[in-house]
Amino acid sequence: MKKILLFSLSIFILTATYTESWSLGHNHEEVNVYSYRQPYLIEPMLERFTEETGIKVNVLFAGKGLVDKMVQEGENSPADVLLTVDIGRLSSAVNSGVSQSFQSGIVESNIPPQYRDPDGHWVGLTARARVVYASIDRVPENEITYEELAGPKWKGRVCIRSGQNAYNLALFSSLIAHHGEIETINWLRGLKANLARTPQGNDRAQVKGIYSGECDVSIGNTYYMAKMRTNDKEPEQKEWAASAKIIMP
Repeated sequence: MKKILLFSLSIFILTATYTESWSLGHNHEEVNVYSYRQPYLIEPMLERFTEETGIKVNVLFAGKGLVDKMVQEGENSPADVLLTVDIGRLSSAVNSGVSQSFQSGIVESNIPPQYRDPDGHWVGLTARARVVYASIDRVPENEITYEELAGPKWKGRVCIRSGQNAYNLALFSSLIAHHGEIETINWLRGLKANLARTPQGNDRAQVKGIYSGECDVSIGNTYYMAKMRTNDKEPEQKEWAASAKIIMP
């Protein structure tokens, strides 16, 4: 099976790493990228990369299934780089056997070790926070930890999306890393007991739940609040966002 390089969330690294003489594919004048990131987010960076290096970037964008596609393509896969999001998806790609390890002085001098795979299979380039959304009117607290959300104080006041979602799986995994499996299982049971409704929807739907009064707190990624506050196409989301605040756990 052909082995590729993995990156998370940003493609800036291509300029540094490719010009550091990595062998990324069969044609050194082109690099083929499979990307889960939306085109409008990364195309300006890819264009700048081409301007600075003269190397053409061919990109296949998809919302899902790229790792499966590479597994099926095997040695014939044209992919040189997989651009993905979330530590869970990175781990899944590595476990599928499509990646290769690499070494780069530029990467090591610019990316802290906690954002690099110890075995050199991937590099994380940007980070996002999974935070607590809280009602401005009904939650006076400005400090709430993840752990507190499992306490009796929040009985019937919590909204959350499916626990099978990659964002939540990454959060739960981090709690296991910090507290161990037993304590995390107990926390999950407490959180479940505090739910105001069955897990549903996406992160924005949790803010809508706060706006409607179904719940007082929820968990979500920071950037969704910014998207809602500036959403002219769906202005009702501005009202949802105005009802909630972000609390860093």
